Amino acid sequence: MKSNKDSSLLPPVKPLLIVLSGLSGVGKDTVLAELRKAKLPAFISVSATTRPRRPDEKDGADYYFVTPEKFQEMVDADQLLEWATVYGNRYGIPREPVRQALHSDKDVIVKIDVQGAATIKKKVPQAVLIFLITISLEELEKRLKKRRTETAAELELRLKTAEKELDSVPMFDYVVANREGKIKRTIADINAIITAEKCRAVQRVCSI
Repeated sequence: MKSNKDSSLLPPVKPLLIVLSGLSGVGKDTVLAELRKAKLPAFISVSATTRPRRPDEKDGADYYFVTPEKFQEMVDADQLLEWATVYGNRYGIPREPVRQALHSDKDVIVKIDVQGAATIKKKVPQAVLIFLITISLEELEKRLKKRRTETAAELELRLKTAEKELDSVPMFDYVVANREGKIKRTIADINAIITAEKCRAVQRVCSI
């Protein structure tokens, strides 16, 4: 059988499910906001949470802020791709918007904690997992203190949790350092990862 000389030699590009995770306080929300500003041709998922809204956050943009009762309704109806309880609050990723985006050949970016990343890896083994870190735990502590959203006890708990979360690094595909004051470099590193994945000889197939 002769090949069509006019057909493309490039492998078909598949949509990616990109999981952005990392240490608490590493700046995941800031990175996600910058990715939105970059206007990537991707769907950026918004998580639902029972956590109280912070003064600088917008409902439907940063999170869907819902009551514990509403969150439980979503769990019971299997409307969440994954969910977890983190520091006493519940977080989850609405399933349907992610499914629709992937079926429309759009890349999907989800921001999630380490526990949730492990859940998605089991459900979608071909997802691209990126772990955000700081240069040191000392820098992480400075960032947490600077944002002034935790009590001394909560701060200590987050730092202890961060040390445990570092043990999960081998589960991830990539590690990106979110350096203080160098957010553009972080975004460039993430874009480079996406570009590299698009150049794979055998594409990942992400479906839910």
